[in-house]
Amino acid sequence: MAVNKKVLLRKRENELSDVKGKNVRPFNRPLWELRLYVAGMTPTSIRAFENLKKLCEEHMHGAYKIQVVDLLERPTLARGDQIIAVPTLVRRLPTPVKKIIGDLSNTERVLVGLDLRPAGSWR
Repeated sequence: MAVNKKVLLRKRENELSDVKGKNVRPFNRPLWELRLYVAGMTPTSIRAFENLKKLCEEHMHGAYKIQVVDLLERPTLARGDQIIAVPTLVRRLPTPVKKIIGDLSNTERVLVGLDLRPAGSWR
């Protein structure tokens, strides 16, 4: 007796999507929008980007978008996020907006600053 797998999968999806008569939306991972402000391709800027990329891969599992803004090429963009030092990481989403200044080499402090880890855990 062969059972159609598509029918079974559809039935299981319907069971999971209907909890006590209420439709439940599928879980979507939050998208992290990160903007890294730098001033040219200095060693500090490169280190900040490498540290950020590594951190994102380890802790955000693909649910992120990084935009690198070189203020030597586009200085007017600094005004929008009120950038006073570089490199600066700005977390635009999820809200609230957060800023971290430096090369992001202290992973624990960056995780706390991005709200990926509770404040008391990095000491």
